[in-house]
Amino acid sequence: MEPILLTLKPGGSTYPDNTDEGEEFGYVLSGSVILVIGSRKLKLHKGDSFCFKPTENHYIANLSKREARVLWVVTPPSF
Repeated sequence: MEPILLTLKPGGSTYPDNTDEGEEFGYVLSGSVILVIGSRKLKLHKGDSFCFKPTENHYIANLSKREARVLWVVTPPSF
């Protein structure tokens, strides 16, 4: 597993990730984010979690005016 503490400033986003054979889990610690998986967009708020198999390109974006923090866990590690 590779745990990542992700801090996104307003308007920030992660780079789009390609598909892989693992699984991904996340928990929104503060703020709100948009999780984009392929063409689907899910709005997540503090206390929300997500889990998916990355069979499509995906990324997280912070479209709010506040900083957002997400604990993101990837398996197998991508490093």
